[in-house]
Amino acid sequence: MLRLTEVKLPLNHDQAALEQAILDKLKISKAQLLSFDVFKRAYDARNKKDIQLIYTFDVEVREQDALLRQFVKDQHVRVTPDMSYKFVAQAPATLSARPVVVGLGPCGLFAALILAQMGFKPIVLERGKAVRERTKDTFGFWRKQPLNPESNVQFGEGGAGTFSDGKLYSQVKDRKHYGRKVLHEFVAAGAPEEIMYVSKPHIGTFKLVNMVEKMRANIIALGGEIRFSTRVEKLDIQAGQLKGLHLSTGDYLASKHVVLAIGHSARDTFETLYEQGVYIEAKPFSIGFRIEHEQSMIDSCRFGDNAGNPILGAADYKLVHHCHNGRTVYSFCMCPGGTVVAAASEEGRVVTNGMSQYSRHERNANSAIVVGITPEEDYPGHPLAGIALQRQLEALAYQVGGENYHAPAQLIGDFLTGKASSELGDVKPSYTPGITLTDLSKVVPDYVTKAIQEAIPAFDRQIKGFAKKDGLLTGVETRTSSPICIKRGDDYQSINTRGLYPAGEGAGYAGGIWSAGIDGIRVAEALALAMVGDLANV
Repeated sequence: MLRLTEVKLPLNHDQAALEQAILDKLKISKAQLLSFDVFKRAYDARNKKDIQLIYTFDVEVREQDALLRQFVKDQHVRVTPDMSYKFVAQAPATLSARPVVVGLGPCGLFAALILAQMGFKPIVLERGKAVRERTKDTFGFWRKQPLNPESNVQFGEGGAGTFSDGKLYSQVKDRKHYGRKVLHEFVAAGAPEEIMYVSKPHIGTFKLVNMVEKMRANIIALGGEIRFSTRVEKLDIQAGQLKGLHLSTGDYLASKHVVLAIGHSARDTFETLYEQGVYIEAKPFSIGFRIEHEQSMIDSCRFGDNAGNPILGAADYKLVHHCHNGRTVYSFCMCPGGTVVAAASEEGRVVTNGMSQYSRHERNANSAIVVGITPEEDYPGHPLAGIALQRQLEALAYQVGGENYHAPAQLIGDFLTGKASSELGDVKPSYTPGITLTDLSKVVPDYVTKAIQEAIPAFDRQIKGFAKKDGLLTGVETRTSSPICIKRGDDYQSINTRGLYPAGEGAGYAGGIWSAGIDGIRVAEALALAMVGDLANV
């Protein structure tokens, strides 16, 4: 097959235009074209009056080799590369040991799935509940029921990504096409087919719940085992080699091959690992607020008269501002047509996140507006100091919010002028359990306030209305990424604890559903090869 790239068509073209564009590009007759598929579809909205769709096609033609020679100098006509996933190992029949996967978020889910597909029959430990029970607990908390520290936005089957926008794109390098494997497995579990070709695919929470259940069933059908409400209390490490795990159930699980995919909020586990000597170092992350505007305003600014076109959907944005004081402010985890959600996992603390459904049809757009911070400048002296800073800010947000899990909030206009807010404008808050209008400078360091005050007017020059006075800021956003990195070597094992495979966002190696899934595949492959190699050396 041939791959054609950068084929441009107007936004409102008809279906027949796809085939005609291929015929025109290749200068062939209809009889020479056997079939075609859309591999990717993106859009260019820089000119709002003439938005272009940009296609990549995989095309089957008669006499391909002869045709290809005519385009030897055209980089946009090439042989379609092989992007199929290939397993690196198969569990031998004599293999008696079973690998363990700790955590059933996106990283752990894919690590377990790949290991199961290779025949290794993994045991998966998840401290939280199954996704449907977890959903009840999470929605209950949002409706002012008690917080369950083991079953919430952060903990439980599916991980933090379940209650998010379900975005499936990142800047991760994927030369081995693991990302295609992630998408294929999601489609097999019930995701829309379009995630295979749209440029910014997303799924949404309600679809993710069903998909996670189907993927779990697949792991079990392949011989895997899932243990919910089971937390790792302590590692059994002897002379730098992992021997097994002590569990909250009182059980001991022997294993020399453990994927650690615990997510960015497993603070108690981070502390245990550090106390037991597993090498951990602090890493940069970001803090700030969630910002809300009416989605219709974002759509109009991005798409002009084409706002509302079903192909374009709800508009997103990505913004960056480099401040005069050297700080960088940027938008993060933008959720078009979504809601701001309560993402606490510890009692007496408030933290925000963003979520949307597949339809993205809610009234507001929201995004984190955050300031990058570093251990050298902002939380020096200890590998876990970033966790202490997160907890401090989340506790402040809880106190200022009223000590009832309401989040502190402030109108953008008041925030820019340093005035506490007392009443809402046109933008209605989407956060539940509720908000308390206040002065957000009380809940973050002064350098965060000043940096965001400088950045918002700069963002307004890119999206007119971004600094509108009655837009809303809600705090505090502290879980943009893990504040620590559990260092691993080229073999994906901890640099000082053999048999421990730190993985995913919590270990500092991913950021979001897609990249976490990719990292889970990488680590599963490394672990499988190690297990096969260990058996060969016996």
